[in-house]
Amino acid sequence: MAHDIERRRVLQGLGAAALCLSTRPSRAAPKPEPKRLPVVARARRTDVIDARGRIDRAKLGAMTRAAITRATGDATLARAFQRRFGPSDVVGLKLSTLAGKGLSPHPELVAEIVALLKSAGVKEHNIVIWDRTDRELVQAGFTIQRRRSGVRCVGTNDDYDWMPREWGAGGSCFARLLTQELTALINVGVVKDHDLAGISAGMKNWYGVIHNPNKHHDDGCNPFVAYLAAYPLIARKLRLTVLDALVAQCHGGPARSPRWAWPYGGVLASTDPVALDTVAWSIIEARRRQLGLKSLKAEQRAPKYIATAGRLGLGQSRMDHIQLVEV
Repeated sequence: MAHDIERRRVLQGLGAAALCLSTRPSRAAPKPEPKRLPVVARARRTDVIDARGRIDRAKLGAMTRAAITRATGDATLARAFQRRFGPSDVVGLKLSTLAGKGLSPHPELVAEIVALLKSAGVKEHNIVIWDRTDRELVQAGFTIQRRRSGVRCVGTNDDYDWMPREWGAGGSCFARLLTQELTALINVGVVKDHDLAGISAGMKNWYGVIHNPNKHHDDGCNPFVAYLAAYPLIARKLRLTVLDALVAQCHGGPARSPRWAWPYGGVLASTDPVALDTVAWSIIEARRRQLGLKSLKAEQRAPKYIATAGRLGLGQSRMDHIQLVEV
């Protein structure tokens, strides 16, 4: 009898609890925040470079500052650099100087970026302008500077690690400067056609940090470019990509071909390396259409590595998912 009474009490309690739960106002699940589109900022002026290749430094400086500020999403340029570079960082500006003067990052643009780093508190001796070889840097208009009392400008030359590292799609010895000294990276590329990869803009520039880039050009450099760009030695140190598009080239690359080069008058920047290469591809394709050239896809040279990089989570490879902002 006592057992039955206790059982009825438990059931009554459970029933009351169920009634309470059924009449309690339901709380709506929080709505997920809308996913922000990656930003590629483009500053463009037709009068920043003249027919003789002379650059208006004041206009270039304003373009560079505007593009980087907008690309980072920070309120001020100072904030953009201070958030990404500390006083103790050793910052490498990886240039793309293979094509020589006329289709490499202009020294004037590189000087603007260096000035911004210094204004953010990075010490001169912790800034390194850098590419594969001294020879290529000199041919692009740079002066080699190895003294550690100021900004350095050096080529890797043959100074690679002794032991290769596996990076997903290949194995390479990396530049010792990258592996042992640099703590942060700015990728400074150009906008140009590439006979095998389709384009060479930002991500392809990382072929200049390994000892055997010639081994990774099969199938349009895919998936090699993507896996190399995603390798932690690069991806975790990369803070910003800037593309020099003052002069661009839509065919005949990667070497300079004046027939296919044109004064685009642009500077592009992004913290998303895949989105930036996607925009560079669109610029090249637009020029090819204008000149009556086949598309890169029709020539079986579409840069497939861009989509691969997107699938690896390195950035956004769909043009309709990129916010292209004119500044």
